[in-house]
Amino acid sequence: MSEIKATPSRRAVVASGLGAGVLIAAQSVPSYSQNRSSNMEATIRIGSDITTLVNVFTVEPDNQQKLVQLLKEGTESFFSKQPGFISSSVHAGKEGGRAINYSQWKSAGDIENFRKDPKFAPYIQRLAAIAKAETILCEVVEVNHA
Repeated sequence: MSEIKATPSRRAVVASGLGAGVLIAAQSVPSYSQNRSSNMEATIRIGSDITTLVNVFTVEPDNQQKLVQLLKEGTESFFSKQPGFISSSVHAGKEGGRAINYSQWKSAGDIENFRKDPKFAPYIQRLAAIAKAETILCEVVEVNHA
């Protein structure tokens, strides 16, 4: 099994948006894990034993920091406490108009369950008020590293 570890010291990530063919250079902000530690390493590995949820947000540049803060607060107060949560990282596009939330879960069922939680709807409404989102459920199929 091939795997790559991204440490918080890595300050930039390049992600390609599906469908739109968008290339985003992003500033990484701390990741959070099930143990609520912001000083963790996110592990990306090939396989179907975990489900990756990628949310790509488009936002007015003036609202990017507000969006990033809302994503961080949502992870700290809600998502990291949900069954099946593994890790989450937030990436702020350097151009100011996008942000990405990359989270890993034990199963797609865990994602379905948090979406049914009554606390989820008000949080999503706050996000939708400032940003448009594209959500992609993924299985990691390729990882390359030095």
